Amino acid sequence: MTRTHGRTKREPTSDLLELVAGRFRALAEPTRLAILHALADGERTVTELVETTALGQGNLSKHLQQLHTCGFVNRRREGLFVYYSLADKDVLELCEIMCNRLEHDIEGSRKIVVGR
Repeated sequence: MTRTHGRTKREPTSDLLELVAGRFRALAEPTRLAILHALADGERTVTELVETTALGQGNLSKHLQQLHTCGFVNRRREGLFVYYSLADKDVLELCEIMCNRLEHDIEGSRKIVVGR
């Protein structure tokens, strides 16, 4: 156990770390990140996602399956349509944290190059 900000924290098990690594691998694909962001405003059909992402239906379906397997998206069938939604919006917060950090780093690099 370690102490972090006054709290006792357990070290993650190797099994948990393996699960975390699998989730990050799923997020390591820009297309999947674009799909998650397309779902930020709510549930969409596969057809709507094809239009939003400009992916072919087969390619999109492959990525949606991966996101569903990892627990990032929910799906439901209604008649002929399959609807997808975010299972947990925390994944978008994680993406936002990373984007903000990278933008900060890029801005810092520009200041060094420009000499500001």
